[in-house]
Amino acid sequence: PVLFSLPEIPLPEVARGIQLLGDVTQGAILSGLYDGMRLATIIICVGAANSLANPRQLLASVPPALYEVGTAIVVAMSVFGQLADSVKRVHKARKLRGEPGKGVRAVKRTLIPVLEDALERSLTLAASMDSRGYGRAGDTPKRERWTTGTLMILALIALAIGSYAFLDASVTSYLSWPMMIVGVAFAGLAMRLAGRRVRRTRYRPIRWRAGEWVAVVSGVSVAVGFKLASASHLEVMYPMWDGWPEISLLLVAIVLLGAIPAVLTPPAPRDEDVEEDA
Repeated sequence: PVLFSLPEIPLPEVARGIQLLGDVTQGAILSGLYDGMRLATIIICVGAANSLANPRQLLASVPPALYEVGTAIVVAMSVFGQLADSVKRVHKARKLRGEPGKGVRAVKRTLIPVLEDALERSLTLAASMDSRGYGRAGDTPKRERWTTGTLMILALIALAIGSYAFLDASVTSYLSWPMMIVGVAFAGLAMRLAGRRVRRTRYRPIRWRAGEWVAVVSGVSVAVGFKLASASHLEVMYPMWDGWPEISLLLVAIVLLGAIPAVLTPPAPRDEDVEEDA
C-alpha cells in the first residue's frame, strides 16, 4: 500500500526504470529498514569483536600462510582507535592552551594535527614492518611459489563452481560437493606450502581462559541455533514486505545468547600490556 506521495523528479530517457521520489510504499520502507538493520548488525558485530579481543594478539593465532593478510586486517581494524586517540590528545592539548573548542576554526586546527599524527604513525609502522622483513619471499624456490599460486587459483575456481552449483537448482548435486571438496583440499595444500615461507617465534603462547571459551561457545551456539530455527521460523527470519515483521521469543533468546560475552568476557588487554608481554 502507498503511505504517502512525494513530488517525483523527472529523469532523462537514459535513466529509464529509475524513479526518484514519487509514491512511498510500505514495502519500500520495510525493505530499506531491513537492509539498514543488516548493515548495522554487521557494524555491531565488528565492533564487538574489536572490543572483546585485542587485534594485535590475533596475529599470534593466525596461520602462517595468512600472516601478511592478518597483519593488514589488524592495521585496518586498529586505525580508527588510533584516530580517536589522536583526536583526544589534540583536543586536550588545545584545551590546556585555552583555545576555543567549537566552530569551524576548531575543526581545522584539530584536523591537521590528527592527520599529521596519522602520517607519522604510518611511517613508523612502515619502517617497523620493513625492518621485520614483511612481505619478503625468503629463500623459497621460484617453482614452489608458482605451485602455491597455481593451487590457490585452482582452489578459487573449484570453490566458485561448487558455490554456483549449490545456489543453482538446475545444476546437479553431484557437481557441487566434489568441487567444494577439491577446492578446500587445494586451498589447504596451498596454505600449507605458503606457510613454510613465514617463520615466527613465540615468546609467550596465548592461553585460552574461560572468557575465550565463553565467546567461542556463544558464537557457535548462535550460528547453530539460527540454522536449526530457520526451518520453523522462516517467515520471521525473512519477513515479507506486505506486512509488519513478527517477533519470535526463540530467536530473541538466541540473539541474547550471543550477547553473553559482553558480560562474562573480561576486558581485552591494552596495547601496552601486549607490548610488555611480547
